[in-house]
Amino acid sequence: MAVEEDTRRTPEPPTEPLTEAQAERMFADMNDVIRAGEEMRGLRAEMIRLFADLGWTQDRIARLTGMSQPAVSKQVTKHKGDDPSPPPRLSLDQHDTPWLEGRLWGLAEEISETLHDAAHCTRYVDAAARGRKHFTPQNVDELRRLVEEDLRLHRTALPDGHRHAYDEISRALDTPAPSTATPTESPSARRTLARQIQRANLREEA
Repeated sequence: MAVEEDTRRTPEPPTEPLTEAQAERMFADMNDVIRAGEEMRGLRAEMIRLFADLGWTQDRIARLTGMSQPAVSKQVTKHKGDDPSPPPRLSLDQHDTPWLEGRLWGLAEEISETLHDAAHCTRYVDAAARGRKHFTPQNVDELRRLVEEDLRLHRTALPDGHRHAYDEISRALDTPAPSTATPTESPSARRTLARQIQRANLREEA
């Protein structure tokens, strides 16, 4: 009588429908979302303290953030014992790298909204807004190329102020920053402030 074949075999890793590379990408995407959430909470807390330092009332900040006034108060008082820092400068004419990156980001968002689906930079700014794109030198170079392409292809559809802003930002990014006092805000907060101020400036000029 033939010996029955042992059917108890070690299962092999499945190759379909997911490959190991696909699974790795899936988990990396999840980690990006989790990391973005943590970073955004930290950034929101910093921005709350920053606006409080600028003299905004806690009630006003609570209304704008959608948080309760006690929650805002907790964020403000949490760092009350820290060394006081001067309020940030809010002029566009600043040359630290995070500030310039924020200006570039704001410009790209304005281009994206103006051109809708025709803008080359739309996918980038959407990813940046969701925390899926980080401002590494390589990514910033990529965004610069996309903005340049949009400005070149859509000269008639975009206001002249967009090209002027890009030329100013690009020159500053290519020039070593002058020696000045180091800003007290985090790079993320600097980018966020510059992004919104640049957008407001472009809309005023339009």
